[in-house]
Amino acid sequence: MYKSVFNHREVIVFKQFTHKGWSLFACLGRVVVIGVLSASTLRNADAASQTSVITDVQPDDSTAVQREMTLDDIDVTASRAPLALGQAARMVTVLSRDEIQAAPVQSVNDLLKYVAGVDVRQRGPLGAQTDVTIRGGTQEQITVLLNGVNICDPQTGHNTFDIPVSLSDIVRIEVLEGPAARIYGTSSLIGAINIVTFSAEPNTGNKSINGKAMIEAGSYGYLAADAAINHTTSFASLQTLKQGLSLGFSRSDGYSRAKSGQLNSDYQGVKAFWQGQAILSDATSVQWHAGTSIKGFGANTFYSAKFDEQYEHTARLFTALQAQTNVGAFHIKPSIYWNRSHDRFELIRGQEQTVPFNRHRTDVFGLAVNAWFDSPIGRTALGAEFRNEDILSTNLGEPIQFQTVSPSDKYKCSLNRSNLSLHLEHNVVTSHFTLSAGFVAVKNTWNQMPFTIYPGVDASLRLGDHFKLYASYNASLRMPTFTELYYSVGGHKADKYLKPEELQAVEAGVKFYSTNVMARISAFHHHQTNTIDWILDTRMQDPVWQSVNLTKINTLGLQAELTVNLRHSAFNISYCYLNQQKDVNEFLQSRYSLEYLRHKLAARWTLQLPAQLKLVLSARYHHRTGSYTDTQGNVCQYDPYVVFDSRLQWDRENYVLFLEALNLSAIRYVDYGNVPQPGLWINGGVKISF
Repeated sequence: MYKSVFNHREVIVFKQFTHKGWSLFACLGRVVVIGVLSASTLRNADAASQTSVITDVQPDDSTAVQREMTLDDIDVTASRAPLALGQAARMVTVLSRDEIQAAPVQSVNDLLKYVAGVDVRQRGPLGAQTDVTIRGGTQEQITVLLNGVNICDPQTGHNTFDIPVSLSDIVRIEVLEGPAARIYGTSSLIGAINIVTFSAEPNTGNKSINGKAMIEAGSYGYLAADAAINHTTSFASLQTLKQGLSLGFSRSDGYSRAKSGQLNSDYQGVKAFWQGQAILSDATSVQWHAGTSIKGFGANTFYSAKFDEQYEHTARLFTALQAQTNVGAFHIKPSIYWNRSHDRFELIRGQEQTVPFNRHRTDVFGLAVNAWFDSPIGRTALGAEFRNEDILSTNLGEPIQFQTVSPSDKYKCSLNRSNLSLHLEHNVVTSHFTLSAGFVAVKNTWNQMPFTIYPGVDASLRLGDHFKLYASYNASLRMPTFTELYYSVGGHKADKYLKPEELQAVEAGVKFYSTNVMARISAFHHHQTNTIDWILDTRMQDPVWQSVNLTKINTLGLQAELTVNLRHSAFNISYCYLNQQKDVNEFLQSRYSLEYLRHKLAARWTLQLPAQLKLVLSARYHHRTGSYTDTQGNVCQYDPYVVFDSRLQWDRENYVLFLEALNLSAIRYVDYGNVPQPGLWINGGVKISF
């Protein structure tokens, strides 16, 4: 098979809707700012690319008017060609700013636990190291984006969520479940998560400055603080210039100790993030971001049950520059980005003379352009992306022939590969029907992969004012990481001739939406070939973990969700069922792909109490398949568990006081074998805005 080796437009402020959530967009075909907001729990919206982000508008005092808003009136980035939201065919789960700020969570990873199709497997608190998967996949099979820019680390997916933004920076999070290669390129084998921090506001021409600060503390020596300042102004040559700077710090002593009594789940991290947007004219805008995330954490028994004093230190840098402009009938959005990651792993903490440390440095450089135009037959999008991935490492890659780095870095291996992708998409939209079809063509230099086409088609049919039927077929791929290709130390044996993973998926569903209720149900089937995983042959006397292309995996899934908005409360419940069939011998133990959540149920109730108090109660039920080997060598099955979380919040004009309790029942559970999660964890703090 393969060989080895801001567009800125005039804004209309619209205060009230008819009961047709899509009718306004269908008539206007332009950016609309909604003058009301609705608070609710996790919800779903159709996926369409945005031409502008919904502004932060003060909500109307009328609760009745708030309930008139439906989710079809929110734009999200999940398509190559921008479409009015109510007309788009693809579905995506959206976590709004209000939901993020009210949730009883400490990190983005914790927040994603309440999305039914997402599996969040933690090895430590505060997002120390978390593997996020979608619909039974692995942490390597999803793409994570920051403002639409791919920030995945080609070394390993374990570090993907080392992001430079705090929860208070985020405008919304978009979760696209299912293959997304046609939209986000390679590595989007089974889904994508886009973290959005830009908020486009109408240009009033007025200068403004605002800021916010937060501090919280809690169990296990937990302390966190962050602050941000934002500035908006106008110049003679600029319509609007907006900039924001945020800084954050968090630490914890951890909830467990090594046999020696030393810390082994402690955590300390800092973040810094700068973002900006310049609206040059009605037709041209530029936006940028630059950030860093640095952290060190006790790695407990993350990678070997025999060593309980492991440690890891990571440092990541993210930069991106994007523009959007109209040239005649064409809308063009170019972007350029560069990300750098440092990773140091210590099998025995602080004892490099006993066991050498693993050190890695990866650099990712990318250039992309996306363009779209309208014609009598619909809207067409086309573009290309070039992405170069480079690593210097103590053990990943080919031996370095000529020393080009400082000897103090101790790098002995290197590898460089490039990926080129071309995409084309066309959309046909009528008053009740949308058809979106296209493909991505991919070529990678490392395995001499020829240009290979991965097609996709999405369709939706709107029935009256409240129902929508949708169906899709999409194909995607994922290149192996450097770790999967070359990590052959410490009981591991990698295969540098691994083939790319490939997946074909079909999905169909129905959505009901009204002023107070949103419900949807969908069924999907995934056919995955050349699945990459680490497996252990338990028949061997001294077994080692080997990276292999597993056999075919077929996944059948069902996903459902219900949201009810009442006058003073909102309730959301979602469920995902998965059943995987694979031709794998029972004596093989999987590290990732053969372990998945067969059942996941997530529920959240938000209650507005008197005296501006808000109470959020959450619950999650997990039933995971698969097994793990404990420290005594016994093979154990994963036990189902239920976790309850809560948050009480008092909202005032310029400050918020909150108290949250995680794992209220204090149960002991594992997401990964041999790494028990913390019991009851209580935090409290204050947020101030000015």
